[in-house]
Amino acid sequence: MLVVARMEQIVLSYGDCLLRSSDVALLDAPHWLNDNVIGFIFEYLASNLPQSLSERIAFLSPEVSQFIKCCERDAPEFLGPLDLPSKELILLPVNDNAGSEAGGTHWSLLAYVRQFQSYLHYDSASGTNAPHARLMARSLSPLLRDNPCYREENAPTQHNSYDCGMYVVCVAEALCEQLLHGQDSLILQKITPQYVTQKRSVWKETIKGLSRLSNKQCL
Repeated sequence: MLVVARMEQIVLSYGDCLLRSSDVALLDAPHWLNDNVIGFIFEYLASNLPQSLSERIAFLSPEVSQFIKCCERDAPEFLGPLDLPSKELILLPVNDNAGSEAGGTHWSLLAYVRQFQSYLHYDSASGTNAPHARLMARSLSPLLRDNPCYREENAPTQHNSYDCGMYVVCVAEALCEQLLHGQDSLILQKITPQYVTQKRSVWKETIKGLSRLSNKQCL
């Protein structure tokens, strides 16, 4: 008897992102977020920035960030169309995977902040991804017009083994709020384990809402 495998359900197509049911399920603890979920959240945040911020911030997808890290010489030419030298804030998810394919076991966030002429690395498991973040910063620097320094920041700390991706998206969102409202680093203090758990539910409901809206528009 021929058995035909059932194709996995597509939950949402949003911009350049395609989320399937297995991706959305990762928003339930205790699961790590994958490239698809982080990529969607970054694209959603970028698409919903206030107009005053939309030209000032660049969200780079996990795939682009990994390319920067692994393809140092080709990065400046590849990234030219993104006009990164004009941005005040560039946000890059960092993965500890040494290869070009999706994978790895830990996420962190690298932020280029023009105001400080610095790369700031936010790692919820302090020091774990520092070598990868430094490599990414070194690969990106030839494209920027200043000479950024690099420093490890005091980031909100995860208290389990699976929330690193959630800390990446929560810190990224907080940094955007900080740029918009001119707040200092105290804004990161709201990112507690309880806050991160709540955000898992918020993002899952956001995806469901967008999916329902998309289905209605297709009728």
